[in-house]
Amino acid sequence: MFTGIVETLARLTQLRDEGTNRIFTFETELATEFKIDQSISHNGVCLTVTQIADRQYEVLAVEETLQKSNLGKLCPGDAVNLERCMPAHGRFDGHIVQGHVDQTGTCTRVESRDGSWLYDFAYDASTGNLTVEKGSIAINGVSLTVFHSEADAFRVTIIPYTYQHTTFQFLQEGDTVNLEFDILGKYIQKIMAARR
Repeated sequence: MFTGIVETLARLTQLRDEGTNRIFTFETELATEFKIDQSISHNGVCLTVTQIADRQYEVLAVEETLQKSNLGKLCPGDAVNLERCMPAHGRFDGHIVQGHVDQTGTCTRVESRDGSWLYDFAYDASTGNLTVEKGSIAINGVSLTVFHSEADAFRVTIIPYTYQHTTFQFLQEGDTVNLEFDILGKYIQKIMAARR
């Protein structure tokens, strides 16, 4: 389980396909603290560490993960948001994030607001996912608060700290992002649907 509070960025140094799977090699200073078989959130996608060598490590993404997330679009040199799983004695600074991406969305607008940034996103609402005003969402693994919630779109505000320490600094209109909708909202939605 994660909280959506990004620890650092990692750079993709190499990728290779093995059958329908893709193996990613990332570089980060945190790699020396990782362990084999550890779960790490990469742009909000929970992946397992399989190899570690100095500041580099490998993870494998299966075909379904590549199809449901933006990881399949990564190229060497691209950065991803990293978060290690939450320790049992830790604080929830964000919200409950599972690392299971529900779908991708598209950045439709970026607006600088003299000290903060507004980002608009659109997504395919036919999947049944939804946002609520002042609710939580994970975008590329970053826990954020939704506003201007619509049936297939929403907006978030990014503060300078988040902008400087996540991949939001590189995000542009038209870019694809990973979306994980709030787990509590998903459970409530499923319960209500079963009662109908």
